Amino acid sequence: MIAIVDAKPEDFETIRDIAYKTWPDTYGAILSKVQLDYMLELFYSVEALQKNVSEKGHHFLLVREDNETLAFLSYEHLYKSEPVTRIHKIYILPQTQGKGIGKLLIDSVVDLANEAQSEKISLNVNRHNKAQFFYKKNGFEIVAEEDVPLDHGYLMEDYVMEKTL
Repeated sequence: MIAIVDAKPEDFETIRDIAYKTWPDTYGAILSKVQLDYMLELFYSVEALQKNVSEKGHHFLLVREDNETLAFLSYEHLYKSEPVTRIHKIYILPQTQGKGIGKLLIDSVVDLANEAQSEKISLNVNRHNKAQFFYKKNGFEIVAEEDVPLDHGYLMEDYVMEKTL
């Protein structure tokens, strides 16, 4: 049975593990191995995940089936002090993609956003990531392009996507 549960601090290692298993499949054709390793450490160290929760107000959801964690999503209400729920991260183990888990997570965030009286949900997706088609299928539209500079000359080239509630 599939269940969506709130993550606890002791789940951060599991979240990190899913990211490390998912990113090479998701970004291997887009990013160099050096950049991939840098970004994984930057975004998915246990310390970074703790700061996301304690300092930035992120919440993490996990998808579990038979005591195995298959996916995670992080979100934040009142993003930039606006009535917006922001999806910061959503990753599903490659071997479980295509089974409706992503839609289940999006539907859960829609429910949470409605409870929080958000007017829309927003997210960023790499312009070369095929996940943009998944988001479009789930009611998101591209509203802008955004380049986010990182250290070492790296650049995140994203679409900003939104879903109106």
